[in-house]
Amino acid sequence: MSTVVESTSEAGRARGTRIGIMLCLLSMFIFAAQDGITKILVKDLPVAQLVMVRYWVFLMFAVCFVRMKGGMANARKTAHPWMQMARSLLGVFEIFVFGMALRYLGLAETHAIYAIFPLLTMAMAALALREQLSLRKCMAAVIGFVGTLIILKPGMGVFSPASLIPLVAALMFACFNILTRKISSTDSFGTNMLYMGFWGAVASTAIGLPQWVTPTPLELVLMLVLSMTGVMAQLLLLQALKYTAAVTLQPFNYSLLVFASVLGVVWFGEALETTLMVGALLVVLGGLYSLRR
Repeated sequence: MSTVVESTSEAGRARGTRIGIMLCLLSMFIFAAQDGITKILVKDLPVAQLVMVRYWVFLMFAVCFVRMKGGMANARKTAHPWMQMARSLLGVFEIFVFGMALRYLGLAETHAIYAIFPLLTMAMAALALREQLSLRKCMAAVIGFVGTLIILKPGMGVFSPASLIPLVAALMFACFNILTRKISSTDSFGTNMLYMGFWGAVASTAIGLPQWVTPTPLELVLMLVLSMTGVMAQLLLLQALKYTAAVTLQPFNYSLLVFASVLGVVWFGEALETTLMVGALLVVLGGLYSLRR
């Protein structure tokens, strides 16, 4: 009897893992599609304007979320008010810098360089949070760094200064993750969302409103789609974590690079250079190797 119960339980866990992976892949595809929409919009609209609209939609979602999960009074309590503000502002500027990268670079190239952020987070966690950095993780960082150099091609005539933009965005997102880890030890998920939405909306409005350009009807629709799908992708990722452990899902986050590359070729006719593909492969391998137990 116990064997049957264990077999049923194992089958249930396996099914849950498959569901979590599928939800994670779907969220990564939506994120990639979002970046494709952003690349279309930044041709005629200021990046700051897009960031502003996205944050106002996110703030509305955050308020609704915390009301369902215990109320505003509990969510407003934080042990790190200044750190919450710094984290939120960093998030705003990271999205802004990433949007600028999409204006000057292709989807594939932007994501190939940006994919270094997990390794940057790992290195910064060792410095800022005193997390142990094993030999395997050091080797993974070196592999990813070599891959990034192959993509950037420094010292060669084909080097583009614009390629540094997604690298800056990756560094900012790594800092964002470090602050999130620090804050999350005391503050709840709802608190993090509320402060991120509030300060993000304030900062993005201060920057974006003076630059406002009246969008065409099509651009307005795309802006709304961009904002709503951002919330949708986050919800799918949260739902995936209910079914599957984060450590299991982490390797599948690199599917974002694959989806972005495919969309770049299909939507924008981008050419995938050999150096880009080799460099991106090394960055992904470095990230996967760092996750290997």
